[in-house]
Amino acid sequence: MQSSPYQPGQPVPLEPTRMPGALIFVLVIVTAHAVGTVFGGWAIIEENQSKQEHGQELLMPMGMAWFVALFCWALAALMVVCVVLARKRRTWVRVVLIVCLSFVAFGTVLGFLGSLASGAPSLAVFVIAGIDVAALWMVCGETGRHYFSVRSPAPTSLQG
Repeated sequence: MQSSPYQPGQPVPLEPTRMPGALIFVLVIVTAHAVGTVFGGWAIIEENQSKQEHGQELLMPMGMAWFVALFCWALAALMVVCVVLARKRRTWVRVVLIVCLSFVAFGTVLGFLGSLASGAPSLAVFVIAGIDVAALWMVCGETGRHYFSVRSPAPTSLQG
């Protein structure tokens, strides 16, 4: 009789599931947006301080600039946490990624529409907006739903 390494009544360890390449690409996009968001928050503060030193009109009141910068930095931190914890396959990580990607995709689509309205359409912003929408679709779709589900197979008891 062959001995099993698993004891009866103990859960059988799940085989690690490989993350689909499309989701790895999404996580790279989210990481890039996190870096850009950190830089954006810093740029708002820096530009406001520069204008203040030169006696020019501020982009926005300094308190509002700090609020926007802190919001950007918190959003970036949340995106990085989701990227780091994506291997854990938790449903809440998928939900947070959907919310963050929705903010980012909405912002880039608005940026492209703004460039169209100004008469100088930006191809780069259009491409980034398309990538953001595709990333959001990937996380919202079946690939994201399947990977981030924490459902495990029914427990089986090995009897020897």
